[in-house]
Amino acid sequence: MTPTQFTFTAGFLMSLAGLAFHRIHLLSALLCLEGMMLSLFLALSFWTLQLNSPNFTAAPLLLLAFSACEASAGLALLVATARTHGTDHMQNLNILQC
Repeated sequence: MTPTQFTFTAGFLMSLAGLAFHRIHLLSALLCLEGMMLSLFLALSFWTLQLNSPNFTAAPLLLLAFSACEASAGLALLVATARTHGTDHMQNLNILQC
C-alpha cells in the first residue's frame, strides 16, 4: 500500500469512526459524511490519474456532484430540525418518542 492510498484510507476510516462514535450533533454527523465523500473523491481522482484512461475522467466529477447534492439536502434537514425541535442533538430526533 502506497502512502497516498494509506492517507485516503485513513481519512475515510477516521470519518467513519467519527460518524459511528461521536453522534451527538447532526452537524457533526454531516461533517463526517462530507469527510468520507472528500476522501472518496480524492482517491477516485488519483486513481483515474494513475490509469491514464479518458474513460474514467468523468467519475470524480459525478461523485462531486452527488456530494454537493448530499450536502445541500443535509443542510436543509439541519435547518428544518433546528426550527422544529429547537436543537440539533441526535437523541432528540427520535420520531417514535412521545
